[in-house]
Amino acid sequence: MARTPSNMIPLGTIAPDFTLPDTVSGKTVSLQDLKSDKATLIMFICNHCPFVKHVDEQLVALAKDYQAKGVSFIAISSNDAENYPQDGPELMKEEAAKLGYSFPYLYDKSQEVAKAYDAACTPDFYVFDKDLKCAYRGQLDSSRPGNGLPVTGSDLRAALDEILDNREVSAPQIPSIGCNIKWK
Repeated sequence: MARTPSNMIPLGTIAPDFTLPDTVSGKTVSLQDLKSDKATLIMFICNHCPFVKHVDEQLVALAKDYQAKGVSFIAISSNDAENYPQDGPELMKEEAAKLGYSFPYLYDKSQEVAKAYDAACTPDFYVFDKDLKCAYRGQLDSSRPGNGLPVTGSDLRAALDEILDNREVSAPQIPSIGCNIKWK
């Protein structure tokens, strides 16, 4: 299992705009359609990565806790579905239903969105403030498959709390680690 870290775009980077198909609703949506006036979490995930599977339940719990506070959640898969068919749009829709995603799960077939965000791994997390400026990028928490630490979402939760309070994220931002995005 390869361990690829996040690239850690500069804080303050404006979220690159996109328009992608949502495998859950079947609609084409844009960042402008989905963003929040409080905070927007964009996460690059996929169906098959063991690092994503390790945190799936926490992603659902985070969405439940923070969507109620006005945070927008957006999941994107940019993996090459031709060589990794388990990450194709039909199976993404099934995975979202099985796990109970309350957020869109977008398919980036061209991989242009992942490139625009400089995404490197799954999972890769980016939180943008009300002005769509990057306020946090990094890990969910310190848990990884096999390291014995519980999956709490502590790093991301702390960042979201500070952003919602209109404060800068105070804790060190540690890169996420996961499977590399499956590039074409």
